Amino acid sequence: MKELIYKNKEILLYLIFGVLTTVVNIVVYYISAELLDIHYLISNALAWVLSVLFAYITNRKYVFNSHNENVIKEMISFFGSRLATGVLDMTLMWALVNYHLLNDMISKVVVNVIVIVLNYVLSKLVVFKSNSK
Repeated sequence: MKELIYKNKEILLYLIFGVLTTVVNIVVYYISAELLDIHYLISNALAWVLSVLFAYITNRKYVFNSHNENVIKEMISFFGSRLATGVLDMTLMWALVNYHLLNDMISKVVVNVIVIVLNYVLSKLVVFKSNSK
């Protein structure tokens, strides 16, 4: 069991911090959209910004153990990849809610699952690739 955990440590840490990032995203969204009655797209953008900041810090330090000296380049790459998935997030949220396919909270959960998978792939293959084993 220990060997299985050790071999998959990066993925397990990514999943743990991915869950925490999703919690940050959904909590910020819920507070702003439901409690503060801010438009769902503005709430979604705010949730995205705060969760990306949380994700960068945790991914750099704990998941991919980055020691890249060019932090600015790495950060731009990270935020750029998250911007791409953020645009996808916003587009999917708009489509699912606007066309009444799902309510906003269910849409938020479904879209987050898609975005988490894409974010791992981009982080592993693009942003933190020099740290990958």
